[in-house]
Amino acid sequence: MAEPVYDEKSIKSLDWREHIRLRPGMYIGNVSGKGTSADEGLYVLIKEVADNCLDEFMMGYGKRIEIILKNNVVNIRDYGRGIPLGKVVECVSKINTGGKYDSDAFQKSIGLNGVGTKAVNALSETFKVESFRDGKTVSAEFEQGNLVKQDKKPKASGEKSGTLVTFVPDKEIFGEFTFRKEYIEKLLWNYAYLNTGLTLVYNGERYHSKNGLHDLLTESLESDPNYPIIHFKEEDIEIAFTHTNQYGEEYFSFVNGQHTTLGGTHEAAFKQALVETLRGFFKKDFHVSDIRSGIVGAVAIRVQEPTFESQTKVKLGSDSFGPKGPSIRQGLTNFLKRELDNFLHKNPKAAEAIKKRILQAERERTELRGIQKIAKERAKKAKVVNKKLRDCKVHFNSKHKDAPKSSVFITEGDSASGSITKSRDPMTQAVFSLRGKPLNTYGMKRKVIYENEEFYLLQDALDIEDGLENLRFNNIILATDADVDGFHIRILLMCYFLQFFPELVRRGHLYILQTPLFRVRNKKATVYCYSEEEKQQAMDTLSGKVEITRFKGLGEISPSEFKQFISENIRLEPVVIGKNSHLADMLAFYMGKNTPERKDFIVSNLVVEEPINESATSESEPAALPA
Repeated sequence: MAEPVYDEKSIKSLDWREHIRLRPGMYIGNVSGKGTSADEGLYVLIKEVADNCLDEFMMGYGKRIEIILKNNVVNIRDYGRGIPLGKVVECVSKINTGGKYDSDAFQKSIGLNGVGTKAVNALSETFKVESFRDGKTVSAEFEQGNLVKQDKKPKASGEKSGTLVTFVPDKEIFGEFTFRKEYIEKLLWNYAYLNTGLTLVYNGERYHSKNGLHDLLTESLESDPNYPIIHFKEEDIEIAFTHTNQYGEEYFSFVNGQHTTLGGTHEAAFKQALVETLRGFFKKDFHVSDIRSGIVGAVAIRVQEPTFESQTKVKLGSDSFGPKGPSIRQGLTNFLKRELDNFLHKNPKAAEAIKKRILQAERERTELRGIQKIAKERAKKAKVVNKKLRDCKVHFNSKHKDAPKSSVFITEGDSASGSITKSRDPMTQAVFSLRGKPLNTYGMKRKVIYENEEFYLLQDALDIEDGLENLRFNNIILATDADVDGFHIRILLMCYFLQFFPELVRRGHLYILQTPLFRVRNKKATVYCYSEEEKQQAMDTLSGKVEITRFKGLGEISPSEFKQFISENIRLEPVVIGKNSHLADMLAFYMGKNTPERKDFIVSNLVVEEPINESATSESEPAALPA
């Protein structure tokens, strides 16, 4: 076989739009999803345009941002200064062109590299920008980044100054997709919490906050706080936190309004400063995990020229408030030590509540110490012969390019796990097999994880005992049968994660696998249907003798069939903790003791499935078909 030729012809230069469309992941992250995850590129498109609107607000121009989304057409309007009319086309189609290189015009903006809106343009089927400025307007229209129409001269306009961007994500890049309202709402609420005085309107609904991060925590708490939320704010730093009786730690961190979901130097500095301040105030060297157990905190900073670890800006890499500014770590530490120490001296009841929570965590950790040792020794022995986890090669905590694709399917029994194991991609897809129905963990303490071998091995497989920093799988997928037992197992697993690892759910790592309920086929075609409606449509479409098969369990689907349901066309339903979800009350209702209210709910929502005629035909008997 001849070696490939490497010469001058091998070197190619791509223009801006070609490069973005060829490597979209470099600019907006994951584009292979279908709108089922909050960090997908679909939502980054909205965010990149909205960030520009927000930068105008931060500079003191325009207090309202309007977003309309219908039939996958996105309209985003701000009331800032408007793009300078002579530079409208360049600002949305020429890389490294924009106002944010002028530090006087945009001192603490989110994006500094002039790529965001250009990426939206290049990755959109259609893209239109209109700038309104001082009674005049200029517009330009693009298709897949190619300019197709523009105003040569400004026109008169009665519109208020600002910018309107309209775009439709390109199906050539994103495939079939659906925008999920809850993810867009979360983005807009974060904008509102971080920018008091800003009003956002999404499809007619208003998003506004008066108390910043205090409001964010108030709306996010899933259990009652041990003491009123502590909230400090100065020009470039805002911090809010409290302790609850939930397990683990939960943090919301932001830089210049950007939600840094993977944290960074500012989040690490906040955690360290909190530990040092409380140790100093109580004059006792408490264990770090005891101080931070059950904490829910938020930190937001504004800095000049921030450095993020990727274009999607989910982790802060720099440690400076500006080119000549102080260290972020030192600045946060000094601010929190000063403010929190003063607060605790003036509020002894809050100080006592914090100390009580730390001592409670200390007692629980001491109680767990012995059983943790036994569980770990048991797990070491089991790992040699344990067949529960069929691992994959690429993990989320690695630096591999496919790390975001890493997934684990949690299945019930050997039958279902066998089908998935034989059809999975061993590079990025692992399988964890349950014996049967897991324990209902509602109301139990964390020691149950170590007493129950299956729960401990699941925690160990995910590597989340000490937090999410070493999480091994980005997508944790509940793959249970579509019957009563399967639904019950799914609920029990959801309870396990919500009870002990709520942050894992809140960060969007938990999903439910959707598999077909029916196979409808004739001699010429086979259609897999996920609902009664799809089944009826297939029956109407296929002619002649039609056979219908109802899949009651994953084990009934052959590996050759199953592969298509967990590869490119996988359907995942995210488990979402929404705003005002009242998680504690919800778990108590569904997973707590039997109550008359729950009985009434079950009876009123009971659905009885009619038997399926598996040989339904449009003529007479079904045709003989291969298995």
